[in-house]
Amino acid sequence: SETGLVQFAQAIMDLDETRKQYPTHIYKNEAGKDTECLIPFSSDIKFNAFIRDMSGTTAGGTESQLTVFLKGAPERILTRCSKILVNGEEQDFTDELRDEVNKANSTFGGLGERVLAFAKYTLPADKYTKDYQFDVKTWKDWGLDAKRSNEDYADQPGTFPMHGLTLVGVVSLNDPPRTNVDLSVSKCRSAGIKVIMVTGDQPPTAAAIAAKVNIIKHPKMEFNNLVAQAKENGTYKEG
Repeated sequence: SETGLVQFAQAIMDLDETRKQYPTHIYKNEAGKDTECLIPFSSDIKFNAFIRDMSGTTAGGTESQLTVFLKGAPERILTRCSKILVNGEEQDFTDELRDEVNKANSTFGGLGERVLAFAKYTLPADKYTKDYQFDVKTWKDWGLDAKRSNEDYADQPGTFPMHGLTLVGVVSLNDPPRTNVDLSVSKCRSAGIKVIMVTGDQPPTAAAIAAKVNIIKHPKMEFNNLVAQAKENGTYKEG
């Protein structure tokens, strides 16, 4: 996924120059050690986060324009967004726009594409100065629950917005199964072996890939397709 994103972005901008111009923010903690403001990706949170200095200076000027960036699984990012970027301007992330984004996500996922969502939050300069002690170590204590709001923890030292983000967009990546996997699965089936796929992909993507490699033999009977069909027919009931 990272390689695909790099190849996509490099055709638009020079990544080395962009990273120099907008570096990951680093501050000195109470012990005088440099602390890089990032939250690494992990399988439990399914996203990563960076705080970058968007002032355009590489030498760390007297003022910083710090911005939080999140990238990860759509189901983990979209729930944290209250605004969306449309034609370069922030707008409220209305139900109509949310449905449009979810439809695009489902469409790409149904094709077996890997979809990633991107969001940001520009931090107020008066509070989040270059010396602010960003809590990127124990952030889960206050920022993990996607149903919270920034106001719930704004007064706690070290916290920064992990909710109320602006959705920048989604990117779809083609990650095809390896050659002959479908044949290998068929051979396992013929030998009486039950094949199970373990994946971190969202359900529509996982189901589409499973169908491509013969793990799912009847795609129309797959759970997500049955749910979608029930919703279209008006027979779907929650729970």
